[in-house]
Amino acid sequence: MASAQPLTDREYLALLDEEARRREIRELEAERRRRADNAESIRQRCRTLSGFVREAWSVLEPVNPYVHGWHIDVICEHLEAITRGQINRLLINVPPGTMKSLLAGVFWPAWEWGPCGRPATRIIGSSYSEDYAKRDNGRMRDLITSEWFQSLWPTPLVRSGEMAFTNAATGFRQGKPFSRLTGGRGDRVIIDDPHSVDGADSDAERNATIKTFRESVPTRLNDPIRSAIVVIMQRLHERDVSGVILALKLGYEHLMLPMEFEPERKCITSIGFEDPRTYAGELLFPERFPREVVERDKIPMGSYAVAGQFQQRPTPRSGGMFQREDFEIVDALPAGKHRLVRAWDFAASIPKPGTSPDWTVGLRMCRIDGVFYIDHVVRGQWTPAGVERVLKNTATQDGGRCTVRLTQDPGAAGKADVQTKTRLLAGFSVVSKPATGDKATRAKPASAQAEAGNVKLLRGDWNEAFLDEVCAFPNAAHDDQVDAFADALNELALGGSYNIDALI
Repeated sequence: MASAQPLTDREYLALLDEEARRREIRELEAERRRRADNAESIRQRCRTLSGFVREAWSVLEPVNPYVHGWHIDVICEHLEAITRGQINRLLINVPPGTMKSLLAGVFWPAWEWGPCGRPATRIIGSSYSEDYAKRDNGRMRDLITSEWFQSLWPTPLVRSGEMAFTNAATGFRQGKPFSRLTGGRGDRVIIDDPHSVDGADSDAERNATIKTFRESVPTRLNDPIRSAIVVIMQRLHERDVSGVILALKLGYEHLMLPMEFEPERKCITSIGFEDPRTYAGELLFPERFPREVVERDKIPMGSYAVAGQFQQRPTPRSGGMFQREDFEIVDALPAGKHRLVRAWDFAASIPKPGTSPDWTVGLRMCRIDGVFYIDHVVRGQWTPAGVERVLKNTATQDGGRCTVRLTQDPGAAGKADVQTKTRLLAGFSVVSKPATGDKATRAKPASAQAEAGNVKLLRGDWNEAFLDEVCAFPNAAHDDQVDAFADALNELALGGSYNIDALI
């Protein structure tokens, strides 16, 4: 029997190459199985929106580590309830810095496109700022087009731009500034901060935003029955979009999570959520906003910004520009003669059933030894004829030594109205001054005097309503008593000018 011939060098090298090739194939196959197993594990973890947020975080934030808080799970659960069809109107009030924009405007719609298998979903995302609308549009586009997302849920884009992109399944996301929320319809309309902090203090800007919300948003839905609207924002004013939703009972599920827990305002929603915090002041997100940071930030913000943006309660408990403890209530005025002024603030609207229009207010004040005493307030929601009757009757009751202060609104109509009322008060001392500056500026001298302890109230049944309104200013629904208060004080002290330095 012949022995085996030894391999030549060439044959030996070929054998080594074949073994290496087979080993490489085995390794590649093992790596493919590991990747497949890993991909399936990731898909399983992404079955919930909260799990998807954890997995996708590093795609958008490769440098900043993910910091979890229980509120993230809660917001995700309520957004999932929309995906499941349990609710289709959702209002979320949370403090700034709690990931609201990423959760509602980026991760949630990407989760619906990918893990939920709904790439045909059409999304309209809006914010008060075009820059923010563009930012969140870009964030979702970056996430969708990432290698990580495409390897798990292939969703190729067919059109892509700064403010809009469309996928191959005809789903799209459009970013729009809220002031221009017209044209196009979506299955999801996501409104993230419709007001700016400054704009919410402007009656004109705030009312324009509310008009857009009430008139344009409902018409932006693909399906008026099943399409969803999500509003997520911090509270900035009692009459902001959130305030309108709640006041008009528009059917929104309300998830309200203040920075510090207030047991009497504990949030409970229809999907079974109940705020888990147990004691007053317990923080919402201590992992990111510990106590020392919250207390530090309160100082520059001021009390009414904290009440709105942190506590989702735009009327501060202890006041904004005015504090309850600044007003002493006395049982009698000091003896002696003193100048009296009654300042009027007239409502521009006619009362209608089922509405809460502004009030007409006549506030009487005197100044004695540097202290301003408010001794009487008349207040009501009257027709124009009723206003004239009350104005005349109140002047006759006050007597001739009480000056009647009227504020002239801008324009010819304001001038004509003051002339009419002045003729009505023939025989009485009447002064009229044009309104200058915004309401908060005109109220600053009154605020300074109250803080210094120089404003006292004569005990009366009007005290509580007066304190409720002035201590909610400038975020209250009504500010008529504040206007009359400021005008009376400025008339007594300065003859109508608004120089705070002359009063302190």
